[in-house]
Formats: sequence, structure tokens, C-alpha cells
Amino acid sequence: MYTKDLGLYIAHSDNGNMVINGKMANRHGLIAGATGTGKTVTLQVMAETFCQAGVPCFMADMKGDLSGIAKAGSMSSFIEKRKDSFGIPSPDFQSCPVRFYDVFGEQGHPIRATISQMGPQLLSRLLGLNDTQDGVLNIAFRIADERGLIILDLKDLRSVLDYVSKHSKEYTTQYGNISSASVGAIQRALLQLESQGANKFFGEPAFDIKDLLAVEGGKGVMSVLAADKLMLQPKLYSTFLLWMISELYSTLPEVGDQELPKLIFFFDEAHMLFDGTSKALIDKIEQVIRLIRSKGVGIYFISQLPTDIPDNILGQLGNRVQHALRAYTPRDQKAVKVAAETFRANPEFSTEEVITTLGTGEALVSFLDGNGAPSIVQKSKVLFPLSQIGALTEAERSDVMSRSTIGAKYDTPIDRESAYEILLAENQETAMTETPQNSKGEVGTPTETKGAEKKKAGILSKVLKAILTAVTATLGTIVGSAVSNKISGKKTKSKTSAGQRIIKNSTSAATRTITRELTRDILGNLKF
Repeated sequence: MYTKDLGLYIAHSDNGNMVINGKMANRHGLIAGATGTGKTVTLQVMAETFCQAGVPCFMADMKGDLSGIAKAGSMSSFIEKRKDSFGIPSPDFQSCPVRFYDVFGEQGHPIRATISQMGPQLLSRLLGLNDTQDGVLNIAFRIADERGLIILDLKDLRSVLDYVSKHSKEYTTQYGNISSASVGAIQRALLQLESQGANKFFGEPAFDIKDLLAVEGGKGVMSVLAADKLMLQPKLYSTFLLWMISELYSTLPEVGDQELPKLIFFFDEAHMLFDGTSKALIDKIEQVIRLIRSKGVGIYFISQLPTDIPDNILGQLGNRVQHALRAYTPRDQKAVKVAAETFRANPEFSTEEVITTLGTGEALVSFLDGNGAPSIVQKSKVLFPLSQIGALTEAERSDVMSRSTIGAKYDTPIDRESAYEILLAENQETAMTETPQNSKGEVGTPTETKGAEKKKAGILSKVLKAILTAVTATLGTIVGSAVSNKISGKKTKSKTSAGQRIIKNSTSAATRTITRELTRDILGNLKF
């Protein structure tokens, strides 16, 4: 709940209200706790409190529960019991302005990024490439940049990789070896990524990161990402959110500490960001998180254990809400001890013991004071949301989307000329130059076509000559035989059979002649 008197009121303890200092809200934070202890409700309370203060938020909705923030809440027995202890006898239930997003474009407006925006470093992590393959991918991006080839989607990247592979010898001296095996491995990884639905993420219109900073009616707009399907692809999920953080850092101007931040970014299931991540990339994440607060952006991680976050990054998370942890195994007990050590101790109780006894909706809370120092940890009860707890129906979600002002901007994909189209045109032009068509539409070079025609004419001429020779010889034989019989006065028993024998023998001779000539020409044209 936010009012000018109460400020960013999040929880209540025996020692008073637990309030986030607006100037320190960009110093990042952590919401931790075991499953079922109330992390999602705490996230919703914090988000709507920022919303009421005019601060927009971005959050990933893992199960659809956070969609309820778009609808006003109502009284329940749980709220009835707690409202007086929070000093809120008559809750003003209200909704927040919401924009639903979905990488796959199913439960919200599509969020797209171009391959060029993602860059080779994040893309290499997404594809799970080794060092050699990562090097080849960087070379492909460099060559595309030099040639002015825009890489927007997966088919653009495939075309560029194919071009680089075919012209590898031309670039070896300048960039090093480009093996076809590495290119093939990258192509296979792209195919696998496409089968996971990433082709819907890469493309245009690219998402304008400034749309996350929208304010409507004095309230910050809540950008809710449908992540239930995206969660099934952990690397795509974490790389996507890391890309958004990087885009915010590179796009927004320096503003320093303000009365209130420009944007709060909630990163749920934060451990996915760091699982399987190289040290170089973790160092990059740490740098971005450390510096992005000067852009007026606060990042709040949500995870089960504080140990899910690398120490260098955990040390930058000043605003803490720790829900209950279980200590059933030695590993769990160690995690509880580490979590307790991250708080400024309270002499009134043992932080380590209290963590294991907290009920649902209770938490250990410590926020930064006006000087940036963490306050003493307090056992607190987190406020109830003023918006609906739980998911919207499909009809309610559709109604919110139909009233959105950005649907026309993102809902229809665009496929303009880029690397794929340019390289395809070049390949077709090269093919036409190397194998032009003759006047009859036959494919081949002019010299090859003319030579083939001469060979065909020569063979035909020889066949006709052989036939003519055979026919002439046959007629001569028949006439000569008839004259001889007439002079000698001999009579044949069957003139017809004699003539047939002569014709048959002559035809066989002609056939042998034709066969011999054809065989000679055919064998002469074979190339071994």
C-alpha cells in the first residue's frame, strides 16, 4: 500500500510499519523462501504498492496467479482477521493497469527481439556453444556487420552461417579457421532452439524497452509476462530476461537516486539465471546489476534460497524479505544459517531459529534506510494485496488485452528484407551467371550447347549415310540377281523367298553398319 504518509508500506512488525525508502528502492532486493510460504503474494503486494506510487513494474508470472493484479480484490476471512492489525480498517480494493505479454504470443502481446539485438554472447549461452563454436559465431556476426547484412531472425542467421562456411577460405587469414563442423554444430543448435518455439521470439517488430515505463492515470503500468510455457525452456527464459535487463541498461539515461525509481524489475526463479552460466557472463551480470541502479531501475530477485544468488550479486540486494525455510537435512540447515547471516542481527531473537518457524504470510524483513544501510531485521507480517489473489479467467484476460493500447504495435509480425533475402538473391544471380539458358531454354554455357548440337548432327548424318548405303546395296543386289536369271534362263522355285532372303541379309548388313557407327560415336563422346 502506498500513501504519502505511509510511503511504500509492505509489512508490519511489533516495532512498526516496514516501509521501503523510495530513494533506496533502486538498490535492488530479494524475496526468498520455501515453496508455499507466500513469496508470490509478497511480490504482488510490493508490485501494487509501487504501482500506486506511479512506478511501473515488470514481472514474470509462472503459474498465472499474478494476472489477478488486473482485477480489484474483495474481502475474505483472511483479510478480515488481519486488516485491523495493519491499520487498514476499510481496505480500498483496486486493480492495477496491466499489459499482458507472452514470448509465444498466446496469452499476451508478443515480445520479440532481433538476433542482432541479442548479440553473439547471449546467443552463444542460449545455444550452449563451446569456445570454438562461440568463436565461429562471433566471426559470423562480424562478417555480417562488415557486409551490411541485418540479422533479424533465425533464417537470417542460418543464411549468414551458410555464407561464412562456403567462403571460409576467404576469411581464414583475417579471422582464423572457420570449420564446417563448428558451423554445422551451430546450425543443429539453432534447429533445436527453433523446435522449442524460439522462432516466435526472434523477429520484428522488436520490443521497445521504453514501453515498460508506461504510466496510466497516475499508476505505474504492470507488465506481466506469461511464463508458464516459457519456464519449460529454462535457458530461453533466463536469457530472455537477461536480454531485457541489458537493454534497459544500454537504453535508459543516467538519473541517479530519485524520490522513486523509474522501473522495478522482478526476476522470479532467479536461480535459472545463474545455472550453467560461465564466470565471464556472471561477471557481466554483476556489472549490469551494479550499474543499472543509476538508471533508476531496481531489480528484485525471487528464489527459494539466498544461496541461489552468487555472493557478489547477493551483496548488492539491500531490501530483503525472507519467508520460512525448512531445515530437514544438513544441506537445508546450512542454507538457513547462510540466510540468517545475510541480515543485520536483532538482539531480541535468533534469526536462524525464527526462519524455520515463520508461518504463511510471515517473513523476516530488512529494508535500507535513508543512508543506504540495512535496518535491523524484524519479524513481520506481509500486507494483503488490494487486487485479486489468483488468476484471471481466459475471458477476463482477453478483455484486458482487447483494451490494450499496444496491440496494434506488436501483434502483427513483420518480415522485411534482411540477410536471408539478400544472400538468396546473390545465390540466384550467381547461379544464372554460371549456367545461362540458350535461345531454346536449355541450360548450359554457349560453347557447351553449340558443341553438343554439332555432335548430334554428326551422328545423325552418319546414321542416314549408313541407311542410304544399305538400301542402295540391297536394290543393286536384287536387280543384279534378276538380270542374271533372265539371261541364263533359270527359273527359281520361289522368287519371293529369294528376294526376301536378299533383303533380310542386306538389312542385317545395314543394321550392323548403323550399330558400328553409333557405337563409335557414343564411345568417342564419353568422358572418363
